[in-house]
Amino acid sequence: MTSANPLPGSILEVRHLRCSIAGQQVVEDVTFSVPAAGITAVLGRNGVGKTSTLRGILGLITRRGEITLAGERIDGLPTHRIVQRGVGYVPEDREVFAKLTVAENLALAERQRNPRRDYVDALFPDLVQRRDQMAGTLSGGQQQMVSVARALLNDNQLLLVDEPTKGLAPRVVAEVTDALAEASKIVPILLVEQNLDVVRRLANGAVVIAGGRVVHTGSAREILDDDALTRRLLGVHAETVPHPAEEGTA
Repeated sequence: MTSANPLPGSILEVRHLRCSIAGQQVVEDVTFSVPAAGITAVLGRNGVGKTSTLRGILGLITRRGEITLAGERIDGLPTHRIVQRGVGYVPEDREVFAKLTVAENLALAERQRNPRRDYVDALFPDLVQRRDQMAGTLSGGQQQMVSVARALLNDNQLLLVDEPTKGLAPRVVAEVTDALAEASKIVPILLVEQNLDVVRRLANGAVVIAGGRVVHTGSAREILDDDALTRRLLGVHAETVPHPAEEGTA
């Protein structure tokens, strides 16, 4: 495994990433970097390859290209080795173990001798009260808290967070957003998020993908404060409202 020199202040470098699922190309040619602090948002219309980009970085789908984490190549590593290198993942569909308790879900995610349990408990006090509850009986919002909490238990170098507020009631969106804002103080985050209000609050930088390729990089505010640019790149107005809450996800 060869080493590469990262750009100054970057934790992740992605160069000419191409990904496929069952032989179908889903990411054409993606190149960008993630700073070693703050939150970088991955933006784009539905179906352009945002989730596939995260999954490709983690090695969950077939990928080609060069990916470096803190200067070390990881594109040749299997997923579990990438996780061991310090990449946490919050998937779009939460993927909690429904037949295990909240406490058991969290325990399975622990990779280090002294996990940050007190930190996670402080961020998600509702989970402390539900530690003995089966995760499958939680609301969608509570399951999302479990998913985020699992990623924060360990001393990761980077978090990949995919659509954390999708389908959540406004109150829960606020709680999850608060937790991510707090988490970004200790770990950089690469965030896929459609809720532009959340992006506006959280993100420093933005990477815009269209047709499986990066078409714009820069300040998140640069995009969101320019309605014409937002409409051109994302197909929506900058004032787009958050996702409506789905039944049972409060």
